[in-house]
Amino acid sequence: MKIVWPSLVLVLVCAAQETPAEIDPSKVRGDWRTIYLAADNKEKIVEGGPLRCLYRQIECINGCEYLSLTFYVKLEGTCQLFHEVAKRQEGDVYIIEFAGTNVLRLIHVSDHMLVTYIENYDGEKITRITKGVAKGDSYTQEEFQKYQELNSERGIPNENIENAVETDCSPLVSPGGNSMQSHRDTHRGTSVKRVL
Repeated sequence: MKIVWPSLVLVLVCAAQETPAEIDPSKVRGDWRTIYLAADNKEKIVEGGPLRCLYRQIECINGCEYLSLTFYVKLEGTCQLFHEVAKRQEGDVYIIEFAGTNVLRLIHVSDHMLVTYIENYDGEKITRITKGVAKGDSYTQEEFQKYQELNSERGIPNENIENAVETDCSPLVSPGGNSMQSHRDTHRGTSVKRVL
């Protein structure tokens, strides 16, 4: 088993590698909201699914050498807060242990839209996932089309797109610009922080 585990991570990292997009850390930092999720194994991202992670904040640390993610997941009927910090690996991927091993890449970054691509290995199979997030609470038609294109390029059926906004259980940043910290302080869900 000791040989299989490193080999699997290497396979996942190699599979996730493509020509790396140049990441502008200033466009990654800040408060984000998950708008859409899609996966080739849809049961992982439906409401109550283990990988229906709803991003709230993403930070690039040290020129994106580290990626900090703040997100919520509804587990056992309760919306729970998580913080993950991962170090960039070769090929501009980040490895995150959450409901299995996840190889994460930022595949599209603009001023108001960010898309992550994740390959999750749960011990039995690999699930490919995209998460489309925005600075606001929706995508324009052009942004949604871009999101669909990114899914198609990765073999994820667009009929598997889930609208995350409709069932979002997590606190939001207020339109007045109040920080997320005030929402975190009053949220009663579990908070977990890990550095990988």
